[in-house]
Amino acid sequence: MEARRRSTLFSIFLVLLINGAHCFYLPGVAPQDFDKGDSLMVKVNKLTSIKTQLPYSYYSLPYCRPDTIVDSAENLGEVLRGDRIENSPYVFKMREHQMCNVLCRKTLDAKTSKEFKEKINDEYRVNMILDNLPLVMPIRRGDQDLTPVYQLGYYVGLKGQYAGTKDEKFFIHNHLSFTVRYHKDAQTELSRIVGFEVKPFSVKHEYEGEWSENTRLTSCDPHANRLVTSSSNPQEVEDKQEIVFTYDVQFQESEVKWASRWDAYLLMSDDQIHWFSIVNSLMIVLFLSGMVAMIMLRTLYRDISKYNELETQEEAQEETGWKLVHGDVFRPPTNSDLLCVYAGTGVQCLGMMVVTMMFAVLGFLSPSNRGGLMTAMLFLWVFMGIFAGYASARLYKMFKGTEWKRIAIRTAFLFPGSVAIVFFILNALIWGEKSSGAVPFGTMFALIFLWFGISVPLVFVGSYVGFRKQIIEDPVKTNKIPRQIPEQAWYMNPIFSILIGGILPFGAVFIELFFILTSIWLNQYYYIFGFLFIVFMILIVTCAEITIVLCYFQLCSEDYLWWWRSYLTSGSSALYLFLYAAFYFFTKLEITKPVSGMLYFGYMLIASYAFFVLTGTIGFYACFWFTRLIYSSVKID
Repeated sequence: MEARRRSTLFSIFLVLLINGAHCFYLPGVAPQDFDKGDSLMVKVNKLTSIKTQLPYSYYSLPYCRPDTIVDSAENLGEVLRGDRIENSPYVFKMREHQMCNVLCRKTLDAKTSKEFKEKINDEYRVNMILDNLPLVMPIRRGDQDLTPVYQLGYYVGLKGQYAGTKDEKFFIHNHLSFTVRYHKDAQTELSRIVGFEVKPFSVKHEYEGEWSENTRLTSCDPHANRLVTSSSNPQEVEDKQEIVFTYDVQFQESEVKWASRWDAYLLMSDDQIHWFSIVNSLMIVLFLSGMVAMIMLRTLYRDISKYNELETQEEAQEETGWKLVHGDVFRPPTNSDLLCVYAGTGVQCLGMMVVTMMFAVLGFLSPSNRGGLMTAMLFLWVFMGIFAGYASARLYKMFKGTEWKRIAIRTAFLFPGSVAIVFFILNALIWGEKSSGAVPFGTMFALIFLWFGISVPLVFVGSYVGFRKQIIEDPVKTNKIPRQIPEQAWYMNPIFSILIGGILPFGAVFIELFFILTSIWLNQYYYIFGFLFIVFMILIVTCAEITIVLCYFQLCSEDYLWWWRSYLTSGSSALYLFLYAAFYFFTKLEITKPVSGMLYFGYMLIASYAFFVLTGTIGFYACFWFTRLIYSSVKID
């Protein structure tokens, strides 16, 4: 009956997760058909820069505005990413070319010219959206026949010398030449948008007479065959400068079908590097698997056979190796409560990652739903709190703990509380820079509600259920007096072995880590979740095996303090992750602002902390299973 109840609860949980995945990912995925002449509304998104990592809303600069600015509904992940999607004055007619459309005229003052110069100097890009498809700028490299590389958005402007002057000047991209690619249905004549590209130009527009709504430009006139094809006379950004914003739009039929329209965004030209990453990781796993197999099938089998064949009391008293510490190996460690908390939190992280990876591999993660990945991970983290409470309470009871509510409180607040403190400090820095990346009060309230309203109660429920379970019995009895640990060889020093143990798990993932950091900090898409899932599975196996190997060597040297060392052995890979993040910062990024640097290292500190909890828990439970297995296989008098 109890098994049936557990099965039913698990089924309900799976249904909720799957429905949640549909809720998070499917909106905006359905294709939209357009007839000739239908209005196409272009939306604008945040201004982004890989030099500052501080997003700003589009209208933070004095661009042309519509009569009424309407904010689009955004999910939790979009808000946390700093997305601010709004309507714009750019309106197209489906399959109708438009040339030299005048958007508006602006006269800069000292303040607005300074704002434009700052954004141009920091290499900010303008992001737009048409039919849920981001705007890209094609960049051809080398041979013109090669597939172009796409850059998300276009630069606000550029800086450089002009007309032989030595002074560096700033120029704004005030003319946009859009190309909308569409796929037409041969039967219905309806079209679907499959591409949205732009070529920006800086043009000092000219006109005759006084400015009015019907003024015809002499610098861009389709009737006189004067079209903008280059920036031969660029528009300078200076105080009291008059800037006319214009745009062209051309429609081109494409053979690309709607289902494949994201391929250009997600195309990775370096699949060979990913395969090299997989092969590199597999070699590490095969090496470790060979060592574990040798230990399990040869050394352990020989040890167990020898220990079980001891006939006389004198022989039993001469036992050495890992059997000698059987009376102390399951002695509760120091700070056992903290170990329980971190083990439970690691189970929560592992559950979140596994379910997220499964949804990603199955195709639930659509890039058309911005912020969907972050939203899903937050909700999965919240709901996985029940497993965190269960795991920590089970371990706590095994250590003879009695106050399950105390361990539940620490599990619910220690890790997320630490992350929240760093997050609030970073958010205050972003707010101080007046960036759209600052989390609004409403979103902050939603995050607090998810934590206190859902996660904390679920942790308590899991702890209550876990503490009511039957205690986990040790396979051997623990002596009342702890045994003295003999002096260890230099290579068995705890710090040395812990640092050595973290190298291989990090080595299994560091190549894929490069692409993840690039997608986060260089504003690129990451969508090769098949590779990532394989690497993640390899990481789990590597953490488990390296911890088992080092734990066996530790027990053979008669050191029974394996509890914390097993957690720290694989968890030390987080140290290498943070060091690699620092290396990536100084070699790949061009961040110069102190606030931006603090944001980078703050967020990477959070990521490394989460990685420590995840990998440490994997190693701990692998070692826990290993020690129980070997000590339950020998005869103990």
